[in-house]
Amino acid sequence: MWIKICGITTPAAVEAALEERVDAIGFVFARSVRELTPAAAAALARAARGRVSCVAVTRHPSQTAVDEIVRLFAPDLLQSDAEDFATLRLPDSLETLAVVREGAPLPAPLPGRVLYEGPDSGRGRVIDWSVAAALACHTQLVLAGGLNEANVSRSIAQVQPFGVDVSSGVEERPGMKSPAAIKRFVAAVRAAAAAPT
Repeated sequence: MWIKICGITTPAAVEAALEERVDAIGFVFARSVRELTPAAAAALARAARGRVSCVAVTRHPSQTAVDEIVRLFAPDLLQSDAEDFATLRLPDSLETLAVVREGAPLPAPLPGRVLYEGPDSGRGRVIDWSVAAALACHTQLVLAGGLNEANVSRSIAQVQPFGVDVSSGVEERPGMKSPAAIKRFVAAVRAAAAAPT
């Protein structure tokens, strides 16, 4: 099960994610309490380079903003809403993760991997898992939206996603991750992924 901790803002959160051996950590470059500058994110990500995928999380960014993120932060992966990729010029080597939002039309063709999310990221609102489950039959679906240690096992059982993405569900307050909550979330995900279906 692919696991991403999104909205990283502190060295302690980076360290906790690395200790739990998650697959990716996300740094937000969009309007949010978790928003960072590319330079600040680059400094935070230094310890994680080569150990996890460092994701630049954007939403409807300008080309200028993306160019600055690529130059200063050097992401392994760029995450943005699916429609954004039609107009952005990106390095060939940069992997992408298209966000498909609940209630929005599906992109055509459907990317091989998508992040399925609510209308607004980072708000802790649970999405309709039945819709996500149907979409997961057609692509590698990374489930986001209101996940936490209490509900992630149910979401995995229902949706059967490729991966999960958490932000507010592992915070002690908005924008501040709890290392203990990260540990509990990852343990719940791995237990659910190991359970017989």
